[in-house]
Amino acid sequence: MSSPLLSISSQPSATEQVVDIQNLNHFFGEGKLKKQILFDINLTLNSGEVIILKGPSGSGKTTLLTLMGGLRSPQSGSLKVFDEELVGAKKSKLVETRRNIGYIFQAHNLLASLTAKQNVQMSLELHNGIRSTDVERRAIALLSSVGLGEHIDYHPQNLSGGQKQRVAIARALVSHPKIVLADEPTAALDSKSGRDVVELMQQLAREQGCTILIVTHDNRILDVADRIIELEDGRITLDTKQ
Repeated sequence: MSSPLLSISSQPSATEQVVDIQNLNHFFGEGKLKKQILFDINLTLNSGEVIILKGPSGSGKTTLLTLMGGLRSPQSGSLKVFDEELVGAKKSKLVETRRNIGYIFQAHNLLASLTAKQNVQMSLELHNGIRSTDVERRAIALLSSVGLGEHIDYHPQNLSGGQKQRVAIARALVSHPKIVLADEPTAALDSKSGRDVVELMQQLAREQGCTILIVTHDNRILDVADRIIELEDGRITLDTKQ
């Protein structure tokens, strides 16, 4: 699928480190119920990489993703995103970090009362300094680039699962994030829709020069990755380039 997005997106920047994790440990609960989830995680992610994070259920994949994304506060060790330390950071710093990250979840998380265009525009409206005419133009352009140019005024209930996930991708990418974090983006999709969605995510994010981290159990999409990282029992057991 050809994409018109290059005309509105920033060009890829030189390779740089966007995430740097050193000796990260994480726990849930307190007292006798305290349980360690992540053990001594050491990991770096570079700009422009497509990384797949895999491992069995309960291995800590989603926890690690939410920590990188500023959705949860890291507790010990060091976790730097865009060269800013998040361990011990104030909530305002986590919010600021999240503005440079796009999120794609299995459940889409689209607002049912909004059209596809409005769902995408909402992501841009969180950023100051973008004119309303530019917000609408960029939303329409990106929805067109994901094959939904004729569905911009459809509500989520009138879209298929694959189409909803495409809206979610457009919403994640429209603000030109430095990182896209995708948690099981193909789990609810059939084989063809899942492949289309991941290839689209890869194509569009690379045009914008950002890093993509995909948490998945889906072995059918491993070939889109530059690197594959495996977690087991909260520990990294594999980190290899394709």
